Amino acid sequence: MLKADLHLHTADDPVDRIPHSASELIDRAAALGYQVLSITLHERQLDVRPLLPYARERGIVLIPGVERTIEGKHVLLINFRRGADEINTFEDLARLRRRDRGLVIAPHPFYPAPSCLRGALERHAALFDAVEYNAMFTRSLNFNDRTAEWARTHAKPMVGNGDVHRLRQLGSTYSWIDAPADADAVCDAIAAGRVRVEATPLSWPDAFAIAADMITADVFRHVPIARRRSRQSVSETAAAAR
Repeated sequence: MLKADLHLHTADDPVDRIPHSASELIDRAAALGYQVLSITLHERQLDVRPLLPYARERGIVLIPGVERTIEGKHVLLINFRRGADEINTFEDLARLRRRDRGLVIAPHPFYPAPSCLRGALERHAALFDAVEYNAMFTRSLNFNDRTAEWARTHAKPMVGNGDVHRLRQLGSTYSWIDAPADADAVCDAIAAGRVRVEATPLSWPDAFAIAADMITADVFRHVPIARRRSRQSVSETAAAAR
């Protein structure tokens, strides 16, 4: 059985502000006994080839992936050889599945955010190989309950993922996969249902701290833009006065 997380972000992410590098993520995951990782940047698939020897030395299979926004909804595309970061519609996704081998996972599908699939998952159920049991939950609030019900109804496997934006998120929710240490074999095993979720609820202080950290980082990510616009406005005003 392989310990795995297929929903991870690093400082390479073009959308979110992430403090850790890919190598730091690999080091931390190796220390926690992970054997399979997929770095899933928003919108852009990271070229993991330069990282493969580094991960291999630490006993980790690194699988390419991307968290792509498709018709406004987030979708994890794992282990596709080409074109995964060019998918814009569900029809594009259907064509990708027909021409290439890979794994399609619904991340945090019933969480209360506009980018979560919700009804789109039902409409496009045939395009998904698995659904995600997301690490951001507590004992008293767990949006994964509906995901688990949907998975049972549609006979789809669930995978435990951290949706890691901070290294401290590693280790609470992950998957055990019954497969050899090979990217194709791991994806095939998940699609066949040979996967088990390990999930530990966060305490409310931990959940608040993680959420607050990410929200603060997002706010500060936009500060330089606001300052540039402010300086531009002042310059334009001064020029007009002259």
